[in-house]
Amino acid sequence: MQRFLRFLVGVAVGALVLGGYLYTVGVGTVIDRLAVVGPRVVAVVFVLVVLEGVADAIGVWASIKPLGEGLSGPDSVRFALAGDFFDVLSPAGPVSSEPIMARFFSVATGAGYSDALGVRSTAKYVKSGTQVGCSGLVGLFVLAGSPEVTRILLTLGVSAVGLVALGGALLRSRRVLSTGLVAGLTPVVGRVSGLYRDESYGRAAVVDAVSRYWERIVAFRETPGLVALIAAGGLLEQALTAAALWVALSGVGVGGAFLPILVVVPLPQVASVVPIPGSLGAYDLLLGGALVAVTGAPVAGATAAVLLVRTLALPFGTVAGGICVASLRGWRPTAG
Repeated sequence: MQRFLRFLVGVAVGALVLGGYLYTVGVGTVIDRLAVVGPRVVAVVFVLVVLEGVADAIGVWASIKPLGEGLSGPDSVRFALAGDFFDVLSPAGPVSSEPIMARFFSVATGAGYSDALGVRSTAKYVKSGTQVGCSGLVGLFVLAGSPEVTRILLTLGVSAVGLVALGGALLRSRRVLSTGLVAGLTPVVGRVSGLYRDESYGRAAVVDAVSRYWERIVAFRETPGLVALIAAGGLLEQALTAAALWVALSGVGVGGAFLPILVVVPLPQVASVVPIPGSLGAYDLLLGGALVAVTGAPVAGATAAVLLVRTLALPFGTVAGGICVASLRGWRPTAG
């Protein structure tokens, strides 16, 4: 019964997100765009959107492999789609959704919460860094030096350097950070765990959890194959998203090369800081503007292509993801 109720909630949330998107951009606008491109283009774009969601399972499988017995292929797909659900609904996208998903990963693998959060933090860092780095390198070779494109390349370059610098700084200062985390988390963890346990967690448990979190991150140095698989999965997702946009642009009568579109795919990730479901409006504006800059497409054409992709991606991520979320174990805290 509870799973059925969660299933209904997932479907309802998906419908609400789609409704919010349609309200934001206008129902008539979306219908007009879909009518222009035709059913074949819509079908191809939808298939690419689905494949992009499934491709995330590569990184999920590789990152969870060190925990217990890991996850099977079908389970990795289920968790990947469930993660998309929380990516859409969480205020800061993966930054705020991964702490939620870590709970379900820990229950599924029998590992601790901090272990699950550690491997997923690494996966998101590797994935984002690979996508931004790839876009920057490809952009240097295929994009001209117009002011608009230069700003895009500069943003990608700063982001790539910033990710590398941030990762190195965090690893070097992890002892200092651990001290601060233990001091800040101990009272919170003690109070929360006391709600469902006879005896709440103390400082020693928090110290152990923080230590295991860093150990899981550092342990990926010994498994470069898994890191490479996470990176490959991220590049495949990026390519599929770019392909969906390229097909959508072609469907609205705007020709464009594939590689420039590939370059701008990671840019709208900054829209995740907008505290609304799916970054409605902000994501579309950033991606549409970037497409205009790198492809020379008219604003109307780029906007139509983004509308098509988003109109299909948002309901898929929330409805399919909501169904997968309903099947996850770990909703209730346990005293064990």
